[in-house]
Amino acid sequence: MLISMLLIPLAGLATAWEQIDKDKALLAIVDIQVGLFSAVRDFDPVTFRNAIYGHAELAKLFDLPVVMTTSVQHGPNGPLPNDMVAMFPDAVVIERPGEINAWDNAEFRAAVEATGRKQIIIAGIMTDVCTAFLALSLREAGYSVWANAEASGTVSPLVRDISNDRMARAGVHVVSFFAILSDLLRDWRTEAGPKILPFLDKYMPAGGFVARAHLGAIKNGTIVPGEEGL
Repeated sequence: MLISMLLIPLAGLATAWEQIDKDKALLAIVDIQVGLFSAVRDFDPVTFRNAIYGHAELAKLFDLPVVMTTSVQHGPNGPLPNDMVAMFPDAVVIERPGEINAWDNAEFRAAVEATGRKQIIIAGIMTDVCTAFLALSLREAGYSVWANAEASGTVSPLVRDISNDRMARAGVHVVSFFAILSDLLRDWRTEAGPKILPFLDKYMPAGGFVARAHLGAIKNGTIVPGEEGL
């Protein structure tokens, strides 16, 4: 018993730090279906909508391969949003006829394996099932997994928190949208650098408005009394 207790923190250290390499990563869109969207209660609808589209567009920004999948989409779960699918005209949406865990679907597994990528960035509805089941299965299969905590939604903050904790304990990197973006970017001086501020303005307005304020100050700003000492 004592030995197993000592091994638990050591297992955590083994997955504590790894960076995403855009040449080794793929992005998965998992069951972000129009019928399931209404069941998300841990984020407000506007925030969550922004997050799922930002998640998807990360693949376009960094030229990542994309795997999209749905669960029983001809029932109440519905399809993926049409405009999200339209972002990736060359990608196929893998329609799972019944498997709850995407990894249990042979076509989905084959699509992931065919990319040769071993780092998987995922988001889905529901966090506790669609995201967590796949993330845990990918870890078991030897993949590194980044779960976008802001673009996965579920029925309550409680369910979100225990699900994210479950994934983290299994070695999944449960991280923010901005952490994924920054890890993929690595350096503002890269080719993608000039595209980042417009991207942030669209999907992370707080960052976009910092840039807007700076632009305004450069073009129109004057120092007002009291600012000199700030």
